[in-house]
Amino acid sequence: MIGIDHPDVAAHRQQAREFLAKSRGYLDEGDLHPACEKAWGAAAHMAKAVAVAQGWEYQTHADFSVVLNRARHLTGTPRLRMLRSVANELHVNFYDLRPRLDAEVIGEDVESVAELLDLLEPLTA
Repeated sequence: MIGIDHPDVAAHRQQAREFLAKSRGYLDEGDLHPACEKAWGAAAHMAKAVAVAQGWEYQTHADFSVVLNRARHLTGTPRLRMLRSVANELHVNFYDLRPRLDAEVIGEDVESVAELLDLLEPLTA
């Protein structure tokens, strides 16, 4: 097991927080596609931090769900299931046309990703 002292854990945590801040900035500017992708990236990087800290595999996009499911079982936090879906939905938004995107919903989803980061971070420390 690699463990929480591995330098990648801190690097992924930092990247997650930076991406969340950038997502909020894009949202404030009304630039919804990059807001969605940065929020997704924040979730993915925090999941990678958890995976490294816990000694779990994270090699593909599919591993995001595996890590979140394992974290849900480890923490006993059922809300992680819904938050996992929100993060995936933000990733899917990248492929949608701008007129179909809803800034209010995306704003709520970005804040859900912030909650996800807060719930996952203790698994990295």
